[in-house]
Amino acid sequence: MSRAIALIDGNSFYCSCERVFDPKLTGVPVIVLSNNDGCAIARTAEAKALGIRMGEPFFKIRDLCRQKNVRVFSSNYALYGDMSARANTVYRQFALDVEIYSIDESFLDLSDVRERDRVALARDLRSTVRQWTGLPTCVGIGPTKTLAKLANHIAKTVPELGGVCDLSDEVERAAWMVGISVGEVWGIGRASLARLEAMGVDTVADLRDLDPRPARQSLTVVGERIIHELRGRACLPLEIVPARRKGCAVTRSFSARITERAVLEQAVAAHATRLGEKLRRDGLAVSAVTVFYHTSEHDRGDPMRSISKVVHLPEATNDTRHLIDAAIRGVAMTWREQGPTPWRYSKAGLVTTDLVPLDEAPRPLFDAHDRQRSGKLMAAMDACNSRFGRGAVVPARAGLVEKRTWSTKFEMRSPRYTTRLHEIPAVSAIGEAAIRRPAS
Repeated sequence: MSRAIALIDGNSFYCSCERVFDPKLTGVPVIVLSNNDGCAIARTAEAKALGIRMGEPFFKIRDLCRQKNVRVFSSNYALYGDMSARANTVYRQFALDVEIYSIDESFLDLSDVRERDRVALARDLRSTVRQWTGLPTCVGIGPTKTLAKLANHIAKTVPELGGVCDLSDEVERAAWMVGISVGEVWGIGRASLARLEAMGVDTVADLRDLDPRPARQSLTVVGERIIHELRGRACLPLEIVPARRKGCAVTRSFSARITERAVLEQAVAAHATRLGEKLRRDGLAVSAVTVFYHTSEHDRGDPMRSISKVVHLPEATNDTRHLIDAAIRGVAMTWREQGPTPWRYSKAGLVTTDLVPLDEAPRPLFDAHDRQRSGKLMAAMDACNSRFGRGAVVPARAGLVEKRTWSTKFEMRSPRYTTRLHEIPAVSAIGEAAIRRPAS
């Protein structure tokens, strides 16, 4: 049988998760905001029709949302992540090999399904996901991952297809390609698009017909690979086993501007605490961290400053205490005392690269960390936070979660319906039927 890859993704995934638990949102414009309710990161079709763009700052569209009755939600990643896991459980009922590409997209290997049965199976898959999770989806099918992505784009934009598009047939595929902008191809970013347009490449068909070798000079090996994939020659395998994480970042915008060093140190210490949790979860360690903090480009008229400092650790570690030491050292090396007009910092974070498995990390000859004791302490702290909720036990320098004046706000977050028992709506059958929702 011929190779067949399906890409299934949730339509306006974050907004759809909100609609699953609130039927009143059906047909209503809905947007979901980024951390600290900064900008729009998910929009329904109704919100897009109002001209709300992806990444648009909320303060610029606040009045529009109020006038047009747009329902606005803070990010609820606990809910979205759990809904994604539920959807992928359904996908595995239909395909043995599933690659979770992102929180709302997965590739499925349908090569063992007869070609004439693939569209019917995809429709059944969509229907089952909708029935079991409430999420609307679209499915694209093609002999390569790039063509599956293109088919998914067509399935979303052509309602007559009923949410499923199959580009397995070469003749049918060619007919679609002449009418689609090259910018819709997976992997073609802004820089590549500008180069392609300068070369007179406007449609997907134009890109497919480029000579791969000369194209490599201007589009790199990635562009050459895309051309082969558009021709039906698979260059990207299905990655069933997630690749080992190579880097990690913990960054947050502050809910209020920070001008004091002690508060900034508390913030980076909290980020280091979260970084340690992530590293230990994957058994990884790091020997250097990049500490950064900066002011906001939206604070017109205020003095601007952006800092980034690499801090090396004595040996690779995932011990929260050592990571906090490095983070605070990064602030100490770069902090400047305030003048008449203070810097008002809006965001800080830690970024790491070159992660290594802790067990394989080289050890120093002298003054090595006691990994055995460190591991027990960190495991105990992680166990407490797992049982009683993140932030139940934190190092003192990271500050108590409830007293952090800078921490991220989720003022419009919906209940975490699927992961927090006390946030599930309760139905009372005593006397007149009533529905109440406990305060979050």
